[in-house]
Amino acid sequence: MSPANALETAAAVRSGRTTARASVEAALVRVERGNPVLNAFTAVLAERALARADALDARIARGEGVGALAGVPFAVKNLFDIAGLPTLAGSKIRCAAPPPSDDATLIQRLEAADAILVGALNMDEFAYGFVTENAHDGPTRNPHDKTRIAGGSSGGSAAAVAGGMVPLSLGSDTNGSIRIPASLCGIFGLKPTWGRLSRQGVFPFVESLDHAGAFARTVEDLALAYDLMQGADPDGDPACRRAAEPVAEALADLADRPLRVGVLGGWFAQGAFPEVLSALDSVAEALGARDRVILPRAQAARAAAFCLTPVEAAELHLADLKTSAMDYDPAVRDRLLAGALLPHGVARAAQRYRTVFRDEVRRAFEQFDILLAPASVCPAPGIGQTTMEMGGQPVSVRKNLGAFTQPISYIGLPVLTAPVNRPGQLPIGVQIIAPAWREDLALATGLKLQRLGVAAAHAPPEWP
Repeated sequence: MSPANALETAAAVRSGRTTARASVEAALVRVERGNPVLNAFTAVLAERALARADALDARIARGEGVGALAGVPFAVKNLFDIAGLPTLAGSKIRCAAPPPSDDATLIQRLEAADAILVGALNMDEFAYGFVTENAHDGPTRNPHDKTRIAGGSSGGSAAAVAGGMVPLSLGSDTNGSIRIPASLCGIFGLKPTWGRLSRQGVFPFVESLDHAGAFARTVEDLALAYDLMQGADPDGDPACRRAAEPVAEALADLADRPLRVGVLGGWFAQGAFPEVLSALDSVAEALGARDRVILPRAQAARAAAFCLTPVEAAELHLADLKTSAMDYDPAVRDRLLAGALLPHGVARAAQRYRTVFRDEVRRAFEQFDILLAPASVCPAPGIGQTTMEMGGQPVSVRKNLGAFTQPISYIGLPVLTAPVNRPGQLPIGVQIIAPAWREDLALATGLKLQRLGVAAAHAPPEWP
């Protein structure tokens, strides 16, 4: 009882082969069956979703035009504002927060295209983590091995799509929180350029690193959703000021053109599991990428992001830490407290280093259109696993799953995570990194890999 992809669903609803109500009802059944296993959803909005579906069906019956995502069910990480529902951001401390009166901008834009919101999704508390082992809501489980994590912090968003409950979901990415779960769950995930998609109505974590993005099972679905969410929003999100051209219709032509592709080595290979490097090699071979690219400052950039994260996050939470520290997930609380104690000069230095690393990467893009790198250092670790081995040394899972994603989000580049086609094996994804504002190049490269059969979403489970 797996779902159709978003484009297939919308085409069926528009043509009358099915109804929006039937599409939503089927999704709600899949959630009812799958969520007790995966723990991806923290709230299901059945009444709201069915009401919107009925209104859409009535418009279709009257012969009115409908949007590009007509009747497509989607869900969002529970740090997106949903009218009438407290914005939890994975926490206990916000359970009593006044619910917003309006949906986040990106929800509004998808629903303007007649997509239908069906629920909110589990995450690491305040987006601070890579595992979605939430102390309050429990862990989200990987659809491909229920003993393993889905990744994080957008783990519920990835598991909901990978588990076949919805064809499309929204998440956020600060240090890798879309790319890690997309990789571990075997689906496509897009982190656009910083400032490309509005974060209005998205609970903040680290303002200078936060991105909003999406998950889907195909590049075409992801590209369409991305197009529909685009648009400047300077009043809602001052960083979101740049207009953009739609990319979905141009992807097929762009995917046919030759692109110069380099493979990041050095830091981006250190400690990676052998199967991760093998997956990267298969993608590089398919794209004819033979040149290895070394970014000597990548490790320092990762360290700068590592310092910047707790300092900026602690500033946001300082008042609550003073009055309600014990309501936080202990793993999150400890890192926030550490950030509050770091000298502000550390954060300023970390901000300044961006220019240095950005210039280094810009020089690499003078030679290449696309850079490839692993999305995660390993396949999904086990739930409750605290350490893993990198370079022969035991290291913390929570701190190191994002070793290869942090340097890229530090300078805000667009990245598509593509799931490498590995039937019968745990999923592994590859980062397809493009220059700033060139999401079209990343998506076109993903489409080329999808056409070649090198990248493909892993099959979702069939629920009883």
